Amino acid sequence: QVQLVESGGGSVQAGGSLRLSCAASVSIFSIPLMGWYRQAPGNQRELVATITTRGNTNYADSVKGRFTVSRDNARATVYLQMNSLKPEDTADYYCNVQMASGRNHWGKGTLVTVAS
Repeated sequence: QVQLVESGGGSVQAGGSLRLSCAASVSIFSIPLMGWYRQAPGNQRELVATITTRGNTNYADSVKGRFTVSRDNARATVYLQMNSLKPEDTADYYCNVQMASGRNHWGKGTLVTVAS
């Protein structure tokens, strides 16, 4: 069973920055896809950013140029650097890994609140 623990959420003013971390309980060297999703109250969960084993990244249009996803395989950790935060970025942020089998695992989430 893969366990994912997110950290780094909190409250910031608009224009501020936060860095989220997601530590996995297993080696991530061979995990094909890791990433972040978010869910705001009343909304569906949506993709924020993903990163492959080769470092190829994909971002939601709403965060391009502001957010950066990265992974440290040696530390079994994936990060999300969030800059120029906006009130509409307020949400619970969830770490996700997609195994080679296709099975998905989720963290419990970390709350990001951006005040205007």
